[in-house]
Amino acid sequence: MLRRNCLLLFLCFLFEQSSCAPFQSRPGQEWPHSQTGPPAAGRNGGSRGFQRVKRGWVWNQFFVLEEYMGSDPQYVGKLHTDLDKGDSAVKYTLSGDGAGTIFTIDQITGDIHALRSLDREVKPYYTLRAQAVDIETNRPLEPESEFVIKVQDINDNEPKFLEGPYTASVPEMSPVGTYVMKVTATDADDPTYGNSARVVYSILHGQPYFSVDPKTGVIRTALPNMDREMKELYQVLIQAKDMGGQLGGLAGTTTINITLSDVNDNPPRFSKSIFHLRVPESSAVGSAVGRIKAHDLDIGKNAEVEYNIVPGDGGAMFDITTNEHNQEGIIMLKKPLDYETKKAYTFKVEASNAHLDPRFHNFGPFKDTATVKINVLDVDEPPVFSKPSYAMDVYEDTPQGTIIGAVTAQDLDAGNSPVRYSIDWKSDLDSFFDIDPVRGTISTNELLDRESIAQHNISVVATKVNNPVLTSKVAVTVHVLDINEFPPELAMPYETYVCESAKVGQVIQVISARDQDLPQAGQKFSFKSPQEGVKTKNFTIRDFGNNTAGVMTLRVGFKRRSQEIYHLPVVIEDGGLQTLSSTGTLTIRVCGCDTDGSLLTCSAEAIFLPVGLSTGALIAILVCIVILLVIVVLYVGVRRQKKKETLMTSKEDIRDNVIHYDDEGGGEEDTHAFDMGTLRNPKVIKENMFRRDVKPELGLCPRRPVASQNSADISNFISLRLQEHEGDTSAPPYDSLATYAYEGEGSVAESLSSIESVKGETEEDYDYLNEWGPRFKTLAGIFGERSEMPQWSWFVILLFMV
Repeated sequence: MLRRNCLLLFLCFLFEQSSCAPFQSRPGQEWPHSQTGPPAAGRNGGSRGFQRVKRGWVWNQFFVLEEYMGSDPQYVGKLHTDLDKGDSAVKYTLSGDGAGTIFTIDQITGDIHALRSLDREVKPYYTLRAQAVDIETNRPLEPESEFVIKVQDINDNEPKFLEGPYTASVPEMSPVGTYVMKVTATDADDPTYGNSARVVYSILHGQPYFSVDPKTGVIRTALPNMDREMKELYQVLIQAKDMGGQLGGLAGTTTINITLSDVNDNPPRFSKSIFHLRVPESSAVGSAVGRIKAHDLDIGKNAEVEYNIVPGDGGAMFDITTNEHNQEGIIMLKKPLDYETKKAYTFKVEASNAHLDPRFHNFGPFKDTATVKINVLDVDEPPVFSKPSYAMDVYEDTPQGTIIGAVTAQDLDAGNSPVRYSIDWKSDLDSFFDIDPVRGTISTNELLDRESIAQHNISVVATKVNNPVLTSKVAVTVHVLDINEFPPELAMPYETYVCESAKVGQVIQVISARDQDLPQAGQKFSFKSPQEGVKTKNFTIRDFGNNTAGVMTLRVGFKRRSQEIYHLPVVIEDGGLQTLSSTGTLTIRVCGCDTDGSLLTCSAEAIFLPVGLSTGALIAILVCIVILLVIVVLYVGVRRQKKKETLMTSKEDIRDNVIHYDDEGGGEEDTHAFDMGTLRNPKVIKENMFRRDVKPELGLCPRRPVASQNSADISNFISLRLQEHEGDTSAPPYDSLATYAYEGEGSVAESLSSIESVKGETEEDYDYLNEWGPRFKTLAGIFGERSEMPQWSWFVILLFMV
């Protein structure tokens, strides 16, 4: 209690030097008249000028205990000013953190109380502002002053390990005092007040293996040479207690799981000193003969074991490797075994650690040795070929029965049984080859064609006579060699052109050849012109000697108007044993070129162009012609429109008293007034047919037309019909058109009417234009396509080209 009271007095002294300073009177402070004025003058009616007012605050306490559980509000302290004379003329006000809700003040006495319990861990202090005002006018007597109410801490929080439980590891065989880890407990109480937050660490469970520093919480080993192979996991219980570990302090605990990590402190050991193994003599090289194992008590990389065969009697025949998963030693066959040569092998195997720790060299050698005895078992083996595979060459079209090679196999067992040979039928379905069953010679059974199959892969089977079950196979590759049977030919269809301005000796095309015979890379071709040819040559062939040749001009002045296309034969020879040749033809077109030899055009239309007329000029002329034709068509259309308008009589024209009507008969299209079928053929006239354009009379009977069925006189028929219509009293009172379209029947010349004609005009054959010479060749091609352009357009084109 004495220590606590001294601490409170010390804190009060600090507050007097710091927090209380703002509440002391400051000489020389003036009160502005416009706001409040001096309080005394305000009450006594004195002068309105500014006066210096001395102020001073007096209080008893500015601390409040946390977690106060009393029934009455906790008294905090008292505010007082020198201007308060005890006549209840001064009123105290409080504002700031918690004013009115947590803290309250007596306006007359200035006593401050806390209304509820406070927690320092939630809020350690509160900042408030106090002011003294006139109780009547409510004017401030002094400026507002700020002060702090601090929550005084009590020991109400135990230390906590925020990160527990913990996990740690330390190498086995570590010396005493080896660092393991550090733990830290946190106390929420005020560390600057008392011992509430002073934590002391101690170990409750885990001794005598580990210890903890009471101040820092560092855990270290306390027992030397702890062996992981004896005990690997330790559980340690650590306590943190506040109040410096004194009686009455609060405590918290945590658990630490400490694992001893492995170190290489144990050598590998074989479970027995001698291992017996057996292996058949037929075992393949590289196959596993057996397994041995040396056990190591360590784990991880410290338990990795390396096996080695100690040089000796049988070590050269075998090898040993380590299985990474279970650390077993796998003995492998290094060379073929033969029971007839040697029946047993003995050697030593050494096992050692791969990763050594120099700290434990004094423990002894970290290796062990065991003896391995291997017995070879006798096995009846299949025949063995002299080679693992065979390769043979044969020319295509070789006669049947020709021997191309042989295979050899023998029985290596003590019995030395004879061997018989055969070809696996699955590898030679077409039976191209045959084999002698005793000697093993392979011969052709069919004619071979390299272009069909260039390589044959067959399998030869060797079988022991005394044990046919034992067989062996070998692969035989037969290469079919090529003979010169295909002549060379041009590599591609070349599109060759020569400029009209070409010079003598100019190479206009480089050509090459190809051959279906092999090999493609080593073929040799030669090029030349045929011996007999045209007397006046235009081109020749120049062989470059590298399987290419060039087409070279022999003259100048090629003209398309004279000859547009030239055909040049080329003789190509290959370099086979039996030389073959062929003749190819190059088509050379004469074209127009720039001054630098660049191609301009090779089209036929350039033949008809005048000298010096370019393509742009030709397009301009064609555009002008099209514009003129459009103008002519528009002009003709306008003229026709005006002509039709002049034939029409305006209804408003009243210059003459002429009544105009333009009623016309229906004509052939009017099928309601007349029966058009009757007019076309009198044989289809039916009885009692009335006219449909007039009302029939009851007393008038229809007249049947008199016409001979076999009459060929069309004129009499028309005259008769004309007379009937002229004497017809029932005709309408206006002009009507009678159509007589009967043309008779059975005419030898058939119908001459254009009405029944369904065919168009006969198309004219323009093939005769091809006979007019090269100038009309393009025109003949255009007319030959039967274009749908109007005839006048063809006339314009013909006129322009001529």
